[in-house]
Amino acid sequence: MTGRSRLKVGVDVPWVTSWSQEEVLGVRPCASLGGGLALHQAERPEFGRPNYSRNHLNRQRWSVRRMLCPMCGQPTSHGDRWTQTGRLTTAGVLRARGLGPAVPADVADAQVVLNAGAIAPLHRACAERALAHCPHLGALPSTELLPFPERLTVFPLTIAATPPHVLAAAPAAPIAVVTFLQLCGVTAETDPRWRRGLRDLAPDPLTSDPA
Repeated sequence: MTGRSRLKVGVDVPWVTSWSQEEVLGVRPCASLGGGLALHQAERPEFGRPNYSRNHLNRQRWSVRRMLCPMCGQPTSHGDRWTQTGRLTTAGVLRARGLGPAVPADVADAQVVLNAGAIAPLHRACAERALAHCPHLGALPSTELLPFPERLTVFPLTIAATPPHVLAAAPAAPIAVVTFLQLCGVTAETDPRWRRGLRDLAPDPLTSDPA
């Protein structure tokens, strides 16, 4: 076991990033889900090495539930919520991808939405700092920061977990367990030609497991 890192959360490493000494603890009720079952992880930020490509399970869920900036971990407010990795699309395209829960039923297919995947919006200052120091973000096709809509919807990304075998009882059926929360912003704009987005529905990387 190594000591505390010289790298600082919120300055050198995003708050939501997982560290090598934050082991996965298993399935238990989660306050961010109102007591629903979720996969949990130990809380030891700044110990070990940062796993930049792996979000911390608990911190990620809280970042979406409480609208906490993934970079600094502090609350964001309307008017200062920004995303670089979110993608503008339409509700109809998301539904065609099998992501019906991503948008409310009263949102028309032509409504323009901002699919943020599992990355909550950042403060603009934090987003600009991340863009300046993160090679991955700088290499994206677009470095434009998009304002996050006030209306949003949250939906879970789940895995199937099998309860442990107890004595001679028959193996229990797998249950759905939440890993991350994903979110989508609903704009006031519509795209009357939204069906053009259905022509080539390749798998969307924003809907894959962001671990």
